[in-house]
Amino acid sequence: MKVTVERAELLRSLGHVHRVVERRNTIPILANVLVKADKGKLSLKATDLDLEVTDSIAAEVSPGGSTTVPAHMIYDIVRKLPEGTQIVIEGSGDRAVLTIRAGRSRFTLQTLPESDFPDLAAGDMTHAFTLPAADLKRLIDKTQFAISTEETRYYLNGIYLHAAGSGKNATLRAVATDGHRLAQVELPLPQGAAGMPGVIVPRKTVGEVQRLIETGEGEIKIELSSGKIRFTIGDVVLTSKLIDGTFPDYARVIPANNDKMLTVDKKDFEHAVDRVSTVSSERGRAVKLAISGGRLVLSVTNPDSGSATEELEVEYAAEPLDIGFNSRYLLDIAAQIEGENAVLRLADPGSPTLIQDKDAKGALYVLMPMRV
Repeated sequence: MKVTVERAELLRSLGHVHRVVERRNTIPILANVLVKADKGKLSLKATDLDLEVTDSIAAEVSPGGSTTVPAHMIYDIVRKLPEGTQIVIEGSGDRAVLTIRAGRSRFTLQTLPESDFPDLAAGDMTHAFTLPAADLKRLIDKTQFAISTEETRYYLNGIYLHAAGSGKNATLRAVATDGHRLAQVELPLPQGAAGMPGVIVPRKTVGEVQRLIETGEGEIKIELSSGKIRFTIGDVVLTSKLIDGTFPDYARVIPANNDKMLTVDKKDFEHAVDRVSTVSSERGRAVKLAISGGRLVLSVTNPDSGSATEELEVEYAAEPLDIGFNSRYLLDIAAQIEGENAVLRLADPGSPTLIQDKDAKGALYVLMPMRV
């Protein structure tokens, strides 16, 4: 095998695939990336047995061939080579090494046979649809913060993607919750997604897709079945197993009868919460909201370090209410509000609060209160 390729192209491609490879591996082949050269293309593939990423780039190939090399090592080598260099990759079938040359640099890496490399057989995908990258980015960006990191509740360790509503009101809905807060975002159901199974996309997969669509440009093809999901983003194909579990009936925790409506300037509110929470303890993090008339007083009391209060002008016409929240959770939700104003629909100090963007439709957040 002999391949000549541009450093920038190879680095970008390795950047897409090497992140999937875990730093610590008990199975040696999983630490490697599969390098395949054929017909003017160099393709790279990496997997952790749950997630597989492939990417291909144009290259001069003569002759073709394939092998596997340590993923993080080849990425670091290419990253440290000078910009603008041409890289020549050569492998000889009889010796288990791969040579990388660029300018006056030469590296020889140990390889493992391609035949050992596992294939994440995708099987038949039952549904396929395309989404603008910007739409998929919004679905992920607005819900990802609420994914649970608690391994015992593994069915909450991802984003629940499913078709909701019917007829003209049919939507593709993404939901994430960790039991303390919930994020739900939806957009019109794309063609081909009707009747799709509800799937839980794992947190690691969500993070990788998010990195691949950072620019929010182009179209993304999504194929899925009840066990797997595949995203095709340009030349990059990401295939992942889904979380095998049942997502809870989240609709039950979304309050429908919260009658006390508080409208607040999003930026002022965010900054005020951030300021008063400076004195909160790492463990407590509670911020108290005292609402009456057109006034909101935010306060934090920490027996060890002191207290803080800040007052804001708000729109509120219901009877006075005192309620407490985790300040970090409040800030996470406030960061998702796109418009100028946030609307908090409250019931009482012990019930979940519904938070929405006053202007933008299709997104809602639920936050459980804290005792203060």
